[in-house]
Amino acid sequence: MVAMPDRPTPAQAGLFDVPPATDAPPGVTPGGPVDASSPAGSAPAGEPLPLPAFLASAEGPAATPPRPPRGSVPLWARLLGRPLHPWLKLDIEVDPQFAADDRPVCYVLEDYGLSNALVLERACREAGLPPPLQPIPGDPLGRKRAYVALSRRHANALGLLPGAEHKTHSGSLARLLAAHAAQPALDVQLVPVSIFVGQAPKRSSGWFSVLFSENWTLVGRFRRLLAILLNGRDTLVQFSAPISVRDTVAEGLEPERTVRKLSRVLRTHFRRVREVVIGPDLSTRRMLADQVLSAPLVKDAIADQARRDNTKPEEAWKKANAYFWEIAADYSNTVVRSLSFLLTSVWNRIYRGVLVHHLDQFKQEAPGHEVVYVPSHRSHMDYLLLSYLLYSHGVVAPHIFAGINLNLPVVGTVLRKGGAFFARRSFKGNALYSAVFREYMAQLVAGGYSIEYFIEGGRSRTGRLLQPKGGSLAMTVRAYLRQPTRPVLFQPVYIGYEKLMEGSSYLDELSGKPKEKESIWQLLTGIPKVLRSNYGQVVVNFGERIRLDEILAEHAPDWDGRPVGDDEKPAWFARTVDALALKIQTNVNRAADVNPINLLALALLSTPKHAMGEADLRAQIALSKTLLADVPYSDWVTVTPHTPEQIIAHGEEIGLITRTRHPLGDVLGVDGDAAVLLSYFRNNVLHLFTASSWIAVCFQNNRRMGRRQLQQIGRSLYPFLQAELFLPWDEDAFAERIDRTIEVFVREGLLEQVSDEDGGILQRNTGQSDEVFRLRALGHTLQQAFERYYIAISVLVKNGSGVLAAGELESLCQLTAQRLSLLYAPAAPEFFDKTLFRGFIQKLRELKLVWPDEGGKLAFDDRLKAWAKDARVVLGRELRATIEKISPASARTTGEIPALPPEDAGTPSS
Repeated sequence: MVAMPDRPTPAQAGLFDVPPATDAPPGVTPGGPVDASSPAGSAPAGEPLPLPAFLASAEGPAATPPRPPRGSVPLWARLLGRPLHPWLKLDIEVDPQFAADDRPVCYVLEDYGLSNALVLERACREAGLPPPLQPIPGDPLGRKRAYVALSRRHANALGLLPGAEHKTHSGSLARLLAAHAAQPALDVQLVPVSIFVGQAPKRSSGWFSVLFSENWTLVGRFRRLLAILLNGRDTLVQFSAPISVRDTVAEGLEPERTVRKLSRVLRTHFRRVREVVIGPDLSTRRMLADQVLSAPLVKDAIADQARRDNTKPEEAWKKANAYFWEIAADYSNTVVRSLSFLLTSVWNRIYRGVLVHHLDQFKQEAPGHEVVYVPSHRSHMDYLLLSYLLYSHGVVAPHIFAGINLNLPVVGTVLRKGGAFFARRSFKGNALYSAVFREYMAQLVAGGYSIEYFIEGGRSRTGRLLQPKGGSLAMTVRAYLRQPTRPVLFQPVYIGYEKLMEGSSYLDELSGKPKEKESIWQLLTGIPKVLRSNYGQVVVNFGERIRLDEILAEHAPDWDGRPVGDDEKPAWFARTVDALALKIQTNVNRAADVNPINLLALALLSTPKHAMGEADLRAQIALSKTLLADVPYSDWVTVTPHTPEQIIAHGEEIGLITRTRHPLGDVLGVDGDAAVLLSYFRNNVLHLFTASSWIAVCFQNNRRMGRRQLQQIGRSLYPFLQAELFLPWDEDAFAERIDRTIEVFVREGLLEQVSDEDGGILQRNTGQSDEVFRLRALGHTLQQAFERYYIAISVLVKNGSGVLAAGELESLCQLTAQRLSLLYAPAAPEFFDKTLFRGFIQKLRELKLVWPDEGGKLAFDDRLKAWAKDARVVLGRELRATIEKISPASARTTGEIPALPPEDAGTPSS
């Protein structure tokens, strides 16, 4: 498991305090791991440059200590640097491949400028790097300096610089290359240095300084001076991996071609870094509108609309133009930076911490890709949190696919300038709108704009991941196939909360009330309550990335890499989108975070009254943590490091559990609405305990079972659990997890192996021992899933083959589950969720256990009845009889009602 920092306790400092010092020099952030497969300190000029340290993994070895500075600072630099000193505070990133050796260094800046030279000199001095204002030994540049730049902001603006050579800087590079050709012992490192004034996002500054933050515009001296005065204390300086000039010369190209190639590589590198830090150049929004409206797909849709409306094409064009401006984002660096100031104080006020894991690995892989963020969707805070965290860690905030319901007065404008683009809930019946939106998405993908959307379609009201909707994915895949140049990288993101702002509204919706429409008044009246509340901690985990080209290679082997037109519909397209959607949801779950509230919910909701003695609660939490540690779900899962005592104290602090004092020991629990809300957080991590819950639920009604039987029945039921919980294993791997979990159960005293028959006969204790209590608590998390499965089978068999359509079966199953919950024990809201029954029925069809007949009714044979026998291992006799009794028959059912198969002597007894 990836190591994670201890989460804050009640004495936690401010969320965005300056991080603790490291062993690096003051102001210097160590870089990522060194690639041992390539020579230190070199990169071929013909290849993309290695990433700077701020894009490298923070989990690798520490950077090599910087070399000591040599020489002294010229008098003019000291005189000019002194008045600037109070206005500058540098964040310095040094790539670890900038190795500590004696080879001379030549720094490369994107632009010439006095301020850049002074910032570079100070950064080198603070980081202990060779000075840029002293000549390289032998002065191969011929300019008594150790830096060059690719362009100047205003070349010779005052007419004071002699010669044409100072208008272009290929001459300096040419002299450096020529010196290497003439001196075989010379080997200078070219180190690209990126300077961003006003983009050090882990700090905040005044509102007015936003106007002069870093962007794509080339500015004059006066504006640059203002930027330094206002934003100089938020300056980012990044030293990238060096290029060996000796290796470049060794390629043997003509001198002029070598200079051009080296300049092109450096320009590409600087643009690549700038895109990551401040995003693509967004000054061409109107040009984007022209590109969308002039695309063949949209032009055809405009012509069709004019024919349908019997109007002139100009009128249809105006409608398409209006659709574009309704949809399009109006991204503003100024607004995004302003929002970052505001949100910093909001997060510190309402959250006790926001933790981020695995982000550095993503930052290392992202450059050069079209990035699509696909997070879980549980709260409206998801939009703001992810964009804010990306921006605050030096990555441009994405364009966000948002519902038109959020395009509220004022709020919609702010969101649009923060990167949101809006979509109507349905495109049905409006071909022109659909064409404009799809083309807009295609232009974003082709232009390299990072995008964020939620493939679940809406916020989860139950805490589980919802079944994905493939519309946005299909548009993204189609856009890539139309122009397969820039590779697409999907980044799954898991967002875990300890308390939801929407908790009360979710309760209303789960109880049957209609969803309230968003309004500006609702937002304004809710702000004071939000700011007075404590929502605990938030964890954002970046999961394993998914490369679209790898998905296409697996599911579309017939695609030859050539562009696919908008009117083409390859046979493999739909299954590729489905496979991609399933992979995304699986990887989101593989990056889950287990927080204190998840563990409390798992334990307390397993008892009839949702309460436990304090000692029992501590033991159950400790057991859950042991299972997560000894049988890890994936390397991307993170688990709270807090002790059971700290977890209980935290739950009390944020008001989710209550303590009842008693002479024989305190009782901790939840009641009423709090229990329903707590089921949300249990469902967040339900999938992590599938194997342990399966074993435990089997022993609720059976004292003895063999290992092989546990694995065999687990294999038969696993496809249904996999489809419902997005589990990552195949049946063999799940059986292997069952075996590993059994070993933990035996070690913890929950089970005992009493015989070697059937791979080992396992036995639980008798009576109401602590071990039996813990087994029952573990099994409760899956108990209701198996009850739902048995309800569906019972209703289907009771009505007979060829009687019920899939929709009718779903409705009858939902009614049965609701009645079971009313008559007996209350159930979690998702127990009678029709979508879960729909997923189970769909999996039955995929496994050919049921199939539609000529009339669209579900047919089945004796295999389904045989499959139902496995449920008797899991469910008790009384519960099975109850389900069979209340399962309704369709009003159209006639004749004899088939019965479930009789119980046989081979079924294990309880």
